[in-house]
Amino acid sequence: MEPLAKRISDAGIVAIMRRTDSSLAVETAEALLEGGVEVVEVTLNTEGATGMLRALAKALGDRMLIGAGTVMSADEVRAAVDAGARFVVSPHTDEAVIAATRGAGLPSLPGAFTPTEIVRAWQLGASLVKVFPVGSVGPRYLRDVLAPLTQIPLVPTGGVTLDNAAEFVKAGARALGLGSDLVAPKAVAARDFASIAERARRFVGEVRRARG
Repeated sequence: MEPLAKRISDAGIVAIMRRTDSSLAVETAEALLEGGVEVVEVTLNTEGATGMLRALAKALGDRMLIGAGTVMSADEVRAAVDAGARFVVSPHTDEAVIAATRGAGLPSLPGAFTPTEIVRAWQLGASLVKVFPVGSVGPRYLRDVLAPLTQIPLVPTGGVTLDNAAEFVKAGARALGLGSDLVAPKAVAARDFASIAERARRFVGEVRRARG
């Protein structure tokens, strides 16, 4: 596993900023970092996403790994990389997106769900595969998928909560994609960064506990 992908795997958590107020992005990321979360993804369907990426890279790029999510095309890969993204996440598997990301020398985390989709994403050059959405199937699905696909590092996303985070890790997740259950829009809007930091600590604790 290449160094940046290994950093994601070692961290165990990817905090997802989706539709976060761009003016509060740096403070939100600082709260996450205070809580022990070192990897942040800014989704490109967030207003001002490229500006957020630039601001985060400038303020925290030496302490956090900043990436772009909901990347739908090779053009968006290039825009995200130009803005400072150091990994690229998609909700789907797109050969052009993976190729553009890998061509930039960065980790690609395409989305997939079924075993066939997961294997295709891996064969196309995924660094890790985002299993999305997992809320309706839970940790057992991940465990069942990994039984024959042990070599593929999976990142369950979309339905991971404090209640099931440890079980996903025990099922074999290399990292967890965490959206609103970690980066709560109401907490961000209220500038309640202390609660975001505390939530981050709890998730980090769950991952560590599950890893033993």
